[in-house]
Amino acid sequence: MEHSGKPNKIRLSTNPTNEALSKLKIGDIVYLDGVVYTGREGVYMRAIEDGEPIPMDLPAESAANFHCSPAAVQNEDGSFNMGAVTATASFRFSKWIGAWFKMSGAKLILGKGGMSPEDYKKHFVPNGAIYLTTVGYGTGALLGRGVKQVRALHWRKELGLAQAIWVIEVENFGPFIVESDLEGNSLFERENAKIAENLSKAYEGTRPAVLKRFGETDDRKDELI
Repeated sequence: MEHSGKPNKIRLSTNPTNEALSKLKIGDIVYLDGVVYTGREGVYMRAIEDGEPIPMDLPAESAANFHCSPAAVQNEDGSFNMGAVTATASFRFSKWIGAWFKMSGAKLILGKGGMSPEDYKKHFVPNGAIYLTTVGYGTGALLGRGVKQVRALHWRKELGLAQAIWVIEVENFGPFIVESDLEGNSLFERENAKIAENLSKAYEGTRPAVLKRFGETDDRKDELI
């Protein structure tokens, strides 16, 4: 599903219905309401590789897994201070994502940079899940405005603050961009293909360099995106 015009702005539950997910198109702008939990390599390794039971009722509590290390602390009285919630790159977690879907029932993966088209087709599509990406660097404080409160902090002792599971209640939490849809289409893949298709125009009319350093090239086929 792709846009023919201006992207839609959508409020979405963190426990979305299949109907709500089916209406999303890549490029849509999404704001979330409900409960989000952070989970990245430390959580995946502990739950999947070490077999530790997840200390949450998933997906009943939340179907939205955020690849994030929040700028947050837990005070001595047990209360929390949370400021920025900055996404981390999701492609690093590819080896665990299929098992995590089966274990958690997640429907939304939030993070930065997307995952591979192969991950979308192999893992996201069969599990009826989509990927939401942040809109660039420096948005952690902006996202923090949508955090209402920290509900819980799990595995702090075992994993430390950065890798622990932060359970946060959110409202109008965003913006995020729909990077993949239920059919496995990818916004980044689509746009990269457009760039690659037009990149050859940059070489039109150029002349080969008289002197070249080792490794220099003006061959279009040597470009990588």
